[in-house]
Amino acid sequence: MISGTLLFLLVLKISIDPKRLSGDIKPLRGILKNSTTTHPASNCCCPNSSALPAFQVIKAKEEYSILPTTSTTTNQGYYQPVEGVSGTNPQQQIARMYATAGRQDPEHPENPELGSRVPVPNALRPILEENPACYLPQPEDFIMAQKIADMGPVGPWATGKADWGSLGGLTGTRPVVDKYSITRYSEGEWRAHNKEIWDYTKTEQHRAYLIDWNGRQCLEQTQADVDRNQGYNTRRLNQREMGIMRWKCELERAIALAAEEISFMEEQRRRLKQAAAVLQMPESIAGECLERRTGRLDSELVRDEVEDELIKEVALCSEIRSIFSRTLKDVEMQLLEDHTAKQRLEYDWSDKRIAHELDALNYSLNTRSTILMFKPGAVTFPENQSTPEYWEHFTKETLLAGEATRQRSVALRGTLDAILMNSARDLRTQADRLELALNRKVACYEEVVKNLESELKQILLQLADVESLINALKAAIRKMDTPIKKVQTRLDNRLQRPRVENCRDPPHFGLVEEVNTIGDNVTVFQAQLGQAEASQEQMIIIRNVLEREIMLKKKTLEIDRDQIGAVRSHYPSATALSGH
Repeated sequence: MISGTLLFLLVLKISIDPKRLSGDIKPLRGILKNSTTTHPASNCCCPNSSALPAFQVIKAKEEYSILPTTSTTTNQGYYQPVEGVSGTNPQQQIARMYATAGRQDPEHPENPELGSRVPVPNALRPILEENPACYLPQPEDFIMAQKIADMGPVGPWATGKADWGSLGGLTGTRPVVDKYSITRYSEGEWRAHNKEIWDYTKTEQHRAYLIDWNGRQCLEQTQADVDRNQGYNTRRLNQREMGIMRWKCELERAIALAAEEISFMEEQRRRLKQAAAVLQMPESIAGECLERRTGRLDSELVRDEVEDELIKEVALCSEIRSIFSRTLKDVEMQLLEDHTAKQRLEYDWSDKRIAHELDALNYSLNTRSTILMFKPGAVTFPENQSTPEYWEHFTKETLLAGEATRQRSVALRGTLDAILMNSARDLRTQADRLELALNRKVACYEEVVKNLESELKQILLQLADVESLINALKAAIRKMDTPIKKVQTRLDNRLQRPRVENCRDPPHFGLVEEVNTIGDNVTVFQAQLGQAEASQEQMIIIRNVLEREIMLKKKTLEIDRDQIGAVRSHYPSATALSGH
C-alpha cells in the first residue's frame, strides 16, 4: 500500500511538474520518432490521430521511470521489447547473451573486460518487479482454483454461492443480494478494474505527454524553421537592398554628371548666343565701313586693299554666323538628348529609391512591428515582374546610354569651344589685317595730301610770278606807245617837209628802222604776254586740279582715318567675340 502511494505521488509530481511542462527538463528519451503517417515534406514530429493508438507504454530513464517494462521505442539508446527467445537460432541466442553481459564478440578487438560494463536488461535478464500494490492485481488473482469460504449464518453468502468467474456477467449468477448488501464484483475484478483505470490513465497521460512533447517539438521546429526562413529572407532583403543601393548610387552619380553636363552645355549655349550677339558688332562695323567708303568722290572710289579686307571681313562674319546657327541647332538637339537621358536616369533612380525604401522597410520589419497585416493578395507572381538579369541589364543599359549621351555632349562642347575660339581668332586676325591696311592707306593719303599741298604751294608761287610777268609785259607794251608815238610824230613831221626837202635821208631811214624795232619789240612783248597768260591759265587749271585732288584726298582721308577709325575703335575684343 505504501509503495503504491509513493508510485502515485511520483506520477502526480511528474505530470504536474512545471519545468517538464515548460521544456526546461529534458523529456523522456526514445519516445518520439518521425511518424510514418506524417506528410513526407514536413519535419514536424507531431503524431496524427491514426498514429496515436500505435504508441504503447514505453521504458524511460530511471529517474522518470513510471511505466511498465514494455516499450515501442525505436531509439537506439534503449532496448526493444523481447517477447522471448523461442524461435531464434543459436547465433542469435549467443549474441543476446553477450549483449546481456555488456560484451561483444569474444574475438572482437574492442571487447571490454569482464565487469567493466553494467549488464544490459533484456529477455534473458529481466528486471525483477516488486510486489504490486494492494489495489492492483495480485498474483493469486490469476489462479483459477480458489478456496471458497464456508457460508456462515451471516455474511455475503446468505443466499448461496456465487461464481466470481470472468463470465459471471453472462451466466446470471451476479449480483448476489442478501438482506444486508448487494455485491457484483470480486476483489480480483476490483483490482483488475483499478489496473484498467490505472493503465488507461497512464496510457492517456502518455498520449497527452507524447502529444505535448511532439507539439512542443513541432512548435520549436516550426519556430526554428520560421526564424531560419525569416533570417534567410532578411539576409536576402539586406543583400537586395545593398544591390539596389549600389545601383542607386551609380544612378545618382550618373545623374549628377548629367546635370553637370547639362549645366556646362547650357553655359556653352549661352556663350554661343552671346558670341552670336557680339558678332553683330563686327558685321555692323564692316558694313558701316563699306558704306562710309562709298562716300569717297570720283577718282577716290578705288578697290584698294582696305576695301578688299572689308569685304573679306564681311564674308568672314557671314560664314561665322552660318556656323553659329548650325552649331546652335546641334547644341539644342544635344541639350534635348541630355535632358531625355537625365530624365530616364531620374525615372530609374526614382523607381530604385522607392524599391530601396520598400526593401529597407521590409528589412527593418520584425515580429514586434506594429504595421504587420494579413495581405493574402500579395502572395503572387505578377505578370509584369522582371527578372534579376533583365533588371540589372536595364539599369546598365540606362547608365551606358546616359554615359554615351554625356560623351557626345562633351565632344560637342569641345567642338563648340574650338569653334568659338577659332571664330574669335579669325575675326581678330582679319580685323588686325584690316587695321594694318587702313593704317597704310591713311599714311599714304597723308603723304599724298602733303605732296599735293606742296605742289599747290609751288603752283601758287609760280602763278604769282606769272601774274607779275604778265603785268610787267603789259606795262612794257604800254611803255612802247610813247617811243612809237615819238618816232611816228617825227616821221609825220618830216613828211611835212616841202618837196625836195622831203628826202630819204639817213634820219628818215633811222626813224623808220626805229619804228620797226619798236614794233618788233611790242610783238615780242605781246608774244611773251600771250605765253604768260597761257601759262597762267594752265597754272590756274593745275591749281584747281590740285585743290580738288587735295579736297578729295582729304575727304577720303577723313573717311578712312576719322570716320572708319572712330567706328572701328568699337570693334569687340577676342574675349567678347569668344562669348565670354
